[in-house]
Amino acid sequence: MTPIEITDPQDPRIAAYRNVRERDLVGREGRFVAEGKVVLNVLFGARRFETESVLILDKRLAGMEDTLAAKPANAPLYIADQATMDAIAGFHIHRGILAIGAKREPEAAAVILAALPDDALIVAMVGIANHDNVGAIFRNAAALGADTVLLDAASCDPLYRKAIRVSVGAALKVPYAVLPDATAMYDALDAAGFEQLAMTPRNAEDLAEIAPAGRQAIYLGAEGRGLPEALMARMRRVRIDMEADFDSLNVAAASAIALHRLRRLHRN
Repeated sequence: MTPIEITDPQDPRIAAYRNVRERDLVGREGRFVAEGKVVLNVLFGARRFETESVLILDKRLAGMEDTLAAKPANAPLYIADQATMDAIAGFHIHRGILAIGAKREPEAAAVILAALPDDALIVAMVGIANHDNVGAIFRNAAALGADTVLLDAASCDPLYRKAIRVSVGAALKVPYAVLPDATAMYDALDAAGFEQLAMTPRNAEDLAEIAPAGRQAIYLGAEGRGLPEALMARMRRVRIDMEADFDSLNVAAASAIALHRLRRLHRN
């Protein structure tokens, strides 16, 4: 496809790219921003989400041939110089590789869970509102073979721009569903036959002693606050063994250790 040059920051064709940071806060009306070559590779390759358009800094076009070859044919490719790109975004955007994607209709957790294999491994996030942590957990889920991710409504939107970027596109690849709260999450997983494991540093079994078996869900809570006690009382509590004078790991790091311990290594 021949690139379409944009010279006017007010061009209506690139309206979805304007004021990137401001719209991170107020929303994009069913759209999201994918940023960077690696993320675009996942967006185009996974095809879980529709790509509406691509906007690239003119000097970045060279070297993007393989990535753009995978772009959906009906998604226009816009290019702009640095000054125009900065004016569109509202700040100096040094990477200069962006795409607009369209969000899917929300997927029902019960439908996703019913389709998973008998040895499914999933991540369940409760109250994790930090974009970096959500993105990193999705990255770990993709790298270590989690089948899906569940989030409660208090957790960060995985399609927030920074969460996608930190996930290096995993948020565009790993299936996920959002439930109203932790109770709804527990009930859905219980109905689907999952062993539910609550990650916590206190009064818990050593994760190293937990065998990967059957359907398992790893629950992660916000740093500091952790998972609600009432929720953990309903499931098996597990901890990562560490030094006696320190009991804290970043939640994303904890997710990587837990997923590595419980991952399914020999699937066909």
